[in-house]
Amino acid sequence: MDYIDYYKTLDINKSATEAEIKKAYRKAARKYHPDLNPNDKEAEKKFKEINEANEVLSNPENRKKYDKYGKDWKHADEFEKAGYDPNQQRSRQQSSSDFSGGDFSGFPGGDFSDFFNSMYGSRGGGRTQSKYRGQDFNAELELDLASAYTTHKRNLSVNGKNIRITIPAGVENGQIIKISGHGGAGANGGPNGDLYLTFIISNNPDFKREGNNLYADVDIDLYTAILGGEIYVNTFDGKVKIKVAEETQTGTKVKLKGKGFPIYKKDNQFGDLYITYNIKTPTKLSQKEKELFQELSKIRNHE
Repeated sequence: MDYIDYYKTLDINKSATEAEIKKAYRKAARKYHPDLNPNDKEAEKKFKEINEANEVLSNPENRKKYDKYGKDWKHADEFEKAGYDPNQQRSRQQSSSDFSGGDFSGFPGGDFSDFFNSMYGSRGGGRTQSKYRGQDFNAELELDLASAYTTHKRNLSVNGKNIRITIPAGVENGQIIKISGHGGAGANGGPNGDLYLTFIISNNPDFKREGNNLYADVDIDLYTAILGGEIYVNTFDGKVKIKVAEETQTGTKVKLKGKGFPIYKKDNQFGDLYITYNIKTPTKLSQKEKELFQELSKIRNHE
């Protein structure tokens, strides 16, 4: 297995923070995502490398092992049980009955795979090869707010394979869902890794979402604001009729209980919808309307 510089793959330094790793991964994943590069084998290969690099470097424990053992970071536990430390600058002389010798102290010059194989007999020692779980993959899926409102199915292309998943209503921006068995293939008969899917929920021009609640601004005319009345407002379930109280002021807020966003994996449970009124001043008044407003002004000023 060739040594892969995961830091170079994500175009970051070895001192990069977790936030810098996440930012670099998202930028690279968007650039090489298969949906944006259909039938591009190089982009598909690059996308796989990016996911592999992120899986290792975004996990502090995996990153520590990778920094120490390089391409054989998955075998770190076995190395350490055997007392092998690549950073120790000392000679390791062993008899031929143990392993074939050699200098393993100069990573990446030393061959960790040879060391591991000689320990566990995969090169003729007679022992059964250990099974290893495949790598986990990370990917992002963008949804609009309306799509996140309802439970629906979506087809995805993961590592060259098409899978169909069910997205529960109420999924949140930044939420991560694990899809078992759709990561990298296991080694020596080991289980596949998992796919960790991060949801990116785009903004909606009509509604602002905060948790399970929705917020919207609604215009009402001056006459309805003064005299009261009924208006229709939009929700994700269609239009609903609400009453406007007399002498309503701009900025007045009303709550529509249960008309917010569905609560994740809780059937028939919803947040609330908060409406903020914005009173629209009439324009292009006729002469008669102006006279009536002048009359109202006189009455108001003499009270």
